[in-house]
Amino acid sequence: MARIDASKLALEERVVQINRVAKVVKGGRRFSFSAVVVVGDGAGHVGAGLGKAGEVPEAIRKGVEDAKKHILRIPMVGTTIPHEVRTQFGASKILLKPASQGTGVIAGGSVRAVLEAAGIRDILSKTYGSTNPVNVTQATIQALRELHSAEELGARRGVRLVSRISGQPAPGTEVADAR
Repeated sequence: MARIDASKLALEERVVQINRVAKVVKGGRRFSFSAVVVVGDGAGHVGAGLGKAGEVPEAIRKGVEDAKKHILRIPMVGTTIPHEVRTQFGASKILLKPASQGTGVIAGGSVRAVLEAAGIRDILSKTYGSTNPVNVTQATIQALRELHSAEELGARRGVRLVSRISGQPAPGTEVADAR
């Protein structure tokens, strides 16, 4: 899969979590910070990154750089995803289901940040197992990576497929053949 150039996109960044970690050394505790950051253009591109540094702003900057390196394109049907997907990352499991128009983003903190940054407006989600924001964010990105559009699957199989989700506008305004 070709890498997406982040400089050509109008990306917004969103900090999911900042965590202070301590390393105990001879003279006491040495603190550093880790930041989980999500970047997205609100139109189907999203990426997540983790930055670690001695200061919070530096950790966020590193997280943004990491997220921009890992941007992916998400296939969408109207304002939702094309199909249900379940995935796992570490001890976090996540379920994403397409929803009809007007449902909104039904998701918890880390999942919501990723989905809103991607521009998905209607979706249902559920997180199982660990709710660690780092793992939940990565599980969500993994789930979005596993999505396939009807056109992509149709091309792979050599047939014409159309994705229909109740409550979403029909894809394309083409007239069906009357045979």
